[in-house]
Amino acid sequence: MEYQLGCAVWETTLKCNLHCAHCGSSAGVGRKNELTTKESFSLCEELAALGCENVSLMGGEPLLRDDWFAIGECVRNLGMELSIVSNGWNLPQQIERISQLKPMVVGLSLDGMEKTHDSIRRKGSYRSVMKSLELLREKKIQTTLITTASKTNFKELPQMKEIIFKKEANWQIQLAMPMGNFDPDLLLTREEYYAVAMFIANQRIQNKFNDLPVIGAHCFGYHSRILPGCGPWKGCTAGISSVGITSDGGVVGCLSMGNDRFIEGNVRNGGLKKIWNDPTSFSYNRSFNSNQLGPYCRGCSYGDSCKGGCNSMSFNITNNIHNTPYCFYSIERDIIGVKDGVLNKIKNVFKKG
Repeated sequence: MEYQLGCAVWETTLKCNLHCAHCGSSAGVGRKNELTTKESFSLCEELAALGCENVSLMGGEPLLRDDWFAIGECVRNLGMELSIVSNGWNLPQQIERISQLKPMVVGLSLDGMEKTHDSIRRKGSYRSVMKSLELLREKKIQTTLITTASKTNFKELPQMKEIIFKKEANWQIQLAMPMGNFDPDLLLTREEYYAVAMFIANQRIQNKFNDLPVIGAHCFGYHSRILPGCGPWKGCTAGISSVGITSDGGVVGCLSMGNDRFIEGNVRNGGLKKIWNDPTSFSYNRSFNSNQLGPYCRGCSYGDSCKGGCNSMSFNITNNIHNTPYCFYSIERDIIGVKDGVLNKIKNVFKKG
């Protein structure tokens, strides 16, 4: 069976000028032997040859690579859409060059109100994000603010909403997971996770005529009988329609699964096309059957299609793939369905403290 590559997420460097408390990659210092400019151009050509539609440049902090603009230009010249994910710290100095590339979207990290955001990332980083957002708006570049939710910041979501909507930015909320720098004690409980999902659903209802969406990342799902807008989840896309590239050329289905844990090969050893088209690559997804479901998902009526939810969340929380306990269907079955008053407790979670 042939698999059509749609999206590549490329960790262009592990260099970073921040040291974020939830960083799954523990970024800061670049990897040894990161891809050269020439190798990066060759990778772009391979992505285009495979029919890849969108390339997302991230890090670390992608704007710290001296050749980031040349790589972005190569992506665009080969007919692919370009996305950039940045912490915003030095984006203002690069705004003209970013504008020249005409990216489909620029993602900026925003993890709370100013005091909280700066405590997670670096003092002054909140103001850098706000300045970057204003400059991107002036250039009419679509911008998505990305919030990584944990016990540290999730109760600030309502306050953040007021600022984000005024800034006319899209908003993506994702779950901080126990990997890299993140303290596992700060992981949201299932009830708190569901409360965030209710918040997202509520904002989507209130703003259904607004062009500025509030969305949950792939770690928010699946198959809710209560929350609106939770369409069918057809399984993890890692190695099916998406691929991750580490800064030293490693090929993984998804960078969020742990970066170096599921390496299928390296682009320096025969190229990306060879790895992508190898029938043994990404076997955990491509050869999936319901017998691979973990204990949280085994026997579920959605198992064959859902495949146990987001494999990144599943692996990092349970050390197994196809096995996520952070699932709307299971939470509604196991918690809301058996405990009186729990749903009201969840609804009121943002009113506490």
